[in-house]
Amino acid sequence: MFDRPEGGNRALLVALEMPGAGGEPAREEFRRLAASTGAEIVGFVGGSRRLPDPRYFVGGGKAEEIAEQVTVCDADIVIFNHGLSPAQERNLEAVVKARVLDRAGMILDIFARRARTHEGKLQVELAQLNHLVTRLVRGWSHLERQKGGIGLRGPGESQLEMDRRMIHDRMRQVRRRIEQVRRSRALNRQRRSRRDIPLVSLVGYTNAGKSTLFETLTGNATYVADQLFATLDTTLRQLPLPPHEAVILADTVGFVRDLPHTLVTAFRATLEETASATLLLHVQDAADEERDVQCEAVESVLEDIDADEVPRLDVYNKIDSLEDTQPRLDRDEHGRPVRVWVSAATGAGLDLLRQAIGERLYAQVRHWRVRLPADQGRLRAELFRLEAVIDEAFDDDGSAQLHIRMEEAQLTRLIELAGLDQTVAEAVADGDIS
Repeated sequence: MFDRPEGGNRALLVALEMPGAGGEPAREEFRRLAASTGAEIVGFVGGSRRLPDPRYFVGGGKAEEIAEQVTVCDADIVIFNHGLSPAQERNLEAVVKARVLDRAGMILDIFARRARTHEGKLQVELAQLNHLVTRLVRGWSHLERQKGGIGLRGPGESQLEMDRRMIHDRMRQVRRRIEQVRRSRALNRQRRSRRDIPLVSLVGYTNAGKSTLFETLTGNATYVADQLFATLDTTLRQLPLPPHEAVILADTVGFVRDLPHTLVTAFRATLEETASATLLLHVQDAADEERDVQCEAVESVLEDIDADEVPRLDVYNKIDSLEDTQPRLDRDEHGRPVRVWVSAATGAGLDLLRQAIGERLYAQVRHWRVRLPADQGRLRAELFRLEAVIDEAFDDDGSAQLHIRMEEAQLTRLIELAGLDQTVAEAVADGDIS
């Protein structure tokens, strides 16, 4: 039976070209992720496959090829750019005679290295325990299973059950501590809400420049590096926004393709800051050819945490890497800011970004008196769903008189979709509705 080595960082990488795999850019990202674990990359095995093999994921012949490369490269660990089942990991280890790590395990290792705060470490630990509990049997593959017959009973199965109980006990402890963190964050959000302080949250693909942008905007020194997942812990700081009052800016963990679901679940307490934000700044690397694919990965995570409907402003960063691209502010057909082109590294375009944030938060949010005919129940329900209604009254003919607070462009669009004339809405000054 193969005895799994305890250490070593000489890594052989394996990435197959499969439907939706992403091609060379995805493989390059995989290399960077592997390097982020501290691995010394000594070889790479490629190939193509339409469907995963149930036993080895890569097929028997490719597994033998990987085993040969492990010997040639003197590799300690084989890292796959794919998700492997516990059985596939065990079967591969038996063939290649080295430790096997899948994509989820690799990302978990990076998070474990980068977590700095107590909260971040708790969240990473929970994700690691969730991942480990399904793979625990590998650690006891050298022990004999319980068998029938005198003298044939081994300690393996009972030890597995003991370890599982210990892990589940620890997971319960960690969840309780994370729940305390979640309640504390909820209280802080309630205080900000009572003081009517907007929360602006930075989101985006890892290494898009969120932390650099955060530091430049707030003047707060944060850990900034040209590496994947440089920031794990949410940081909140005041963002001066003259002539308005300051808002709260949040820097959050970056996203990546196929982010392990256990991490999304474990970091939910942190990511709730994103879901509860007044405005999201979706930071994108304007110079990256894979920007569209990266945006899809971000959208997927935002949907998972119920933040996909939060108002959003796109920030195209790193324009200093593009030729003939100047800072600019793009607007939609209603004149509302939708995209800002900036360079967080040089500071170019940051004044436009502050202007856009101010407009989205304050400039066009007004009080309105809206009269809806009785047959406009759908529009009325949508206004309530958006939490825009402050007060409501009904006339004798069944029409509704609503006092709402909403962006002008958003209200204009809703009225158009309902097929109504814009005269049904009348702008009024704060406190001028009887």
